[in-house]
Amino acid sequence: MPNGYTRSPKLLKGAFVKLSEEFLGPVPDIIVFQYNPETIKRDLTPSSAESEFGGRWGEETTAEPFDPGEKFDLTLEIDATDALEEPDKHPVAVVSGIADRISALEMLLYPVGDSLLGDLMPALFGSGDAVPRGSVPIVLFIWGPGRILPVRLTSFSVKEQAFSPSLYPIRASVTVGLQVLPDQVFKKLGRKLSASEEMAVAAYKFTRGQREVLARTNLANSAESILSMLPF
Repeated sequence: MPNGYTRSPKLLKGAFVKLSEEFLGPVPDIIVFQYNPETIKRDLTPSSAESEFGGRWGEETTAEPFDPGEKFDLTLEIDATDALEEPDKHPVAVVSGIADRISALEMLLYPVGDSLLGDLMPALFGSGDAVPRGSVPIVLFIWGPGRILPVRLTSFSVKEQAFSPSLYPIRASVTVGLQVLPDQVFKKLGRKLSASEEMAVAAYKFTRGQREVLARTNLANSAESILSMLPF
């Protein structure tokens, strides 16, 4: 008889977390991936003599004052088919298909405050300060506990594949490019960091620390490889 135990591991889903300080402190807007992408392309690019973060350094060929630039490319599949089979439980999908989820992803590219909501919400919540314009939100790319990185979307492409009678998309593929924002980017701001920026720096350092720990555990594999090469 069932005992509540299953051998199947719980599947973690990736997500984007939009950090916003439009209202009362950092308010996260979480976009959970409906399906995890099957592949993720990752590129690491060492800093050049003219660093993308500015400045020169010594003449040593091994000099590397900044972390390498890191980019991700991934494709997200979004589908409202299952939701439309239960219209009473998913009224939003009945009305707009997956347009709401696509719009949430698109808004990660827009400057914070450049909207009607951005102008009205501070007044509604008792704050007289308008949301600063001209800066896109800080986004955390979460891919399991070992990869939580602040990123900026650098590319965005949508392929809408099916539509409702009112022509809202009900199935689509969204391909995004992500540029990781290392902690030195925030250090160069020359001012006190906001709560969202502090969270971004902490996330970057956390992931960097895990990467260093995993690299050290590889020493055990190196030792085994060396022993296997010895003639005894």
